[in-house]
Amino acid sequence: MSAADPKGDRTNKSVDVTIPVDSHAATVLRDPRNRKAIGRLVSRVLRRGSGPSSLARALAEIKVEARAAGLADGEIKAELDAHNAERRSRRNKPS
Repeated sequence: MSAADPKGDRTNKSVDVTIPVDSHAATVLRDPRNRKAIGRLVSRVLRRGSGPSSLARALAEIKVEARAAGLADGEIKAELDAHNAERRSRRNKPS
């Protein structure tokens, strides 16, 4: 993964880091092309600066709106869990 030197200058040097991932991700990351692509992605995301990403900000805003509409955190989580379960079941059905 790309690293910046202590002075803040970006370099083309890369260093290996260890991060925990689930077993599926570990299998996918055995391919050097995938590791290289993920390394570029991580470097690009971290280079953007500090603070939450635009996605994190959007999700936080949606959660504020849901709470303002009277939904509790548990209800929001239940809806997301149901949505994710439905997506997984569609993905796992044979064609």
